[in-house]
Amino acid sequence: MLEIIYQDEHLIAINKPHGLLVHQSSIARDATEFALQMLRDQVGKHVSPVHRLDRKTSGILLFAFDKVSETAMHQQFMNAETDKKYLAILRGFAPDAMDIDYPLAKENGTMQDAFTSFRTLQKAEVEVAFGKHPTSRYSLVEATPKTGRMHQLRRHFSHILHPIIGDRTHGCNKQNKFFKEQWDMTTMLLHASELQFIHPITKQIIHLKAGLHDEFKRVMDFMKMEH
Repeated sequence: MLEIIYQDEHLIAINKPHGLLVHQSSIARDATEFALQMLRDQVGKHVSPVHRLDRKTSGILLFAFDKVSETAMHQQFMNAETDKKYLAILRGFAPDAMDIDYPLAKENGTMQDAFTSFRTLQKAEVEVAFGKHPTSRYSLVEATPKTGRMHQLRRHFSHILHPIIGDRTHGCNKQNKFFKEQWDMTTMLLHASELQFIHPITKQIIHLKAGLHDEFKRVMDFMKMEH
């Protein structure tokens, strides 16, 4: 059963687990379960996703029950009128706070403005040697993307040389291998924790929060971070 964190007659939001695809895709033919079908079966009616989360990203995923709400919410996401917050664990000690203003290329090569702000919440030094270093250092950050580009947070954190742990495409292969061997952990440590938007029908401000999943908490535990 999916964890439902918000529901009214127009919208429904879940706390998507890591590794679950939003809907069927030609890219991931190995997947047999999709959030869209699972939620539809769980609530017994049609739902449409109004934005996307990568398969390996967990957290708030919003769906609409009707076409009017779906279209209105699509527009809010497209126009960057929603406020989104993510939690991520990065390699190394990240700056206390930073704005990343770094354009990203679309698949066709066109450059798009991309802007992310983040602040570091906690730092951890694990007593396990990594490469030339006697210890391993990590940071828990809260990121606020102001634009919604493809893999924006993953690419931005990679750009500042503090990649997200478990990110296979843009991350650090050595760290990912290290996590798998050391802690049997292959999850990407990126979680959509908060979402604020204007309800398309009632016009009220809706603020949603999604708790961390067990795998993310397990990593925080062995890093001795508070959650």
